[in-house]
Amino acid sequence: MSLNWKEKVLLVKTEATYGTDAAPTGAANAVLAQDVQLKPMEGTDVSRDLERPYFGADATIPTELMSEISFDVELAPSGTAGTAPPWGALLRACGMAETINAGTSVVYNPITQAPESATIHLHISGTRYVILGARGNVRFDLQAQAVPKLRFTFKGLFVKPADVVYPTADLTAWTVPQVVTMGNTPVFQIDGTDLVMRSFAMDLGNQIEGRFLVGKEEVKLGDRQESIETTVEALPLTSFDPFQRALDQSATALQLQHGTGAGRIATLDVPAAQMQRPQGLSNAQNVKEWPLRLVPLPQVGNDEFTLTLT
Repeated sequence: MSLNWKEKVLLVKTEATYGTDAAPTGAANAVLAQDVQLKPMEGTDVSRDLERPYFGADATIPTELMSEISFDVELAPSGTAGTAPPWGALLRACGMAETINAGTSVVYNPITQAPESATIHLHISGTRYVILGARGNVRFDLQAQAVPKLRFTFKGLFVKPADVVYPTADLTAWTVPQVVTMGNTPVFQIDGTDLVMRSFAMDLGNQIEGRFLVGKEEVKLGDRQESIETTVEALPLTSFDPFQRALDQSATALQLQHGTGAGRIATLDVPAAQMQRPQGLSNAQNVKEWPLRLVPLPQVGNDEFTLTLT
């Protein structure tokens, strides 16, 4: 009997104790994902390097075992102001804090100390793949006339897959996204200047690596190096000069607001970004465009950006 790849349920839940299965359920923790890719048994194959009186391959022993999973989710808030979105646990496992202001907003910001972890269960055609102590990276991706997405990659401790009862996923908490358009994305500014944007991406640049020692094994979030790439219509330099900003190395604020209607608005604020050297120009429909690169910088720490859902 062949196994159907599309028979897939993804569950993610924040762990109370690192590496201890948080037991996510289909009723409470199902993820509406796209393009799920799984590497179930990553690691190192250690050769035994045996000396023998004949030719032949050496046996190996698998070690430093991890699992890696990547997938996309749609960037759509919960639909109710002050209610966390169903993808909140994913951001928390990417080194972000979640602050819920009941009835008003949900705010996410980067943290350094004590990043949380998640348990991930991926069911494919009756087989369950479990990833414990998962931590990851996220890339915000907004393209004009496309659905905005969060692109996640997680690594966690390996658990041997097993055939189990297939769970039922409740995906009713996941709302329909709004396409990135002029009407749905009313604000895109750099240094207070309104710009016509074709694409925007911010990568947290989380450094995720395994740390396997005697007495402790974990997947560690060791550093963060955010970066932004955006393509905008070029302006007269008297209106906006990215070349001078790159030379000055001065703090440049960026704001992107997407979504309309209460409970459906996501606002990304970057208070102090450094403009990098513009590298080349681009042409789209005979309109000059600038591919721009910016680096969000900390001011007092853990304040490179905030994502506010209202």
